Amino acid sequence: MSFQEKNITVSLVNFTLILGFYLIRVFQMIQGGSFNSTNIFRLWGIIIALAIVVTILATILTHIVSAIIHVIKTREEPNIEDIQDERDDLIDSKGTKITYAASSIGVALSMLTFVLGQPPLVMFTLLIFFGVLAQIIGDASRLYLYRRGF
Repeated sequence: MSFQEKNITVSLVNFTLILGFYLIRVFQMIQGGSFNSTNIFRLWGIIIALAIVVTILATILTHIVSAIIHVIKTREEPNIEDIQDERDDLIDSKGTKITYAASSIGVALSMLTFVLGQPPLVMFTLLIFFGVLAQIIGDASRLYLYRRGF
């Protein structure tokens, strides 16, 4: 697995877990009757902090563990290929394009809930949901493009 594929896989797993945590917490708030702006804003802060801190730590730990496993298996120093060529740039730009498209559709759907009479808190909750979902879709498409060979 290449350096870029490892980074994308870590990001994909991380954001999938974050989305699961977000959905569980939102459903708990709805069922418990505590779906209010204070709790939602606190949850947003937690989600943003998790996205930043966990992604950084998971990426670092993944590369350390994979280097250790490589040394144990081959008894030689690992060769880290973190150089990004034109193919990597093209895959990244296609993944970003897909992420932006998914995010745009999510924003439109979120705004539609507001137009249909839902409270603004529902719209903002859906904006965060679709933002994380767009990241997952973009990472999955990047990983697919790497696996496909382009």
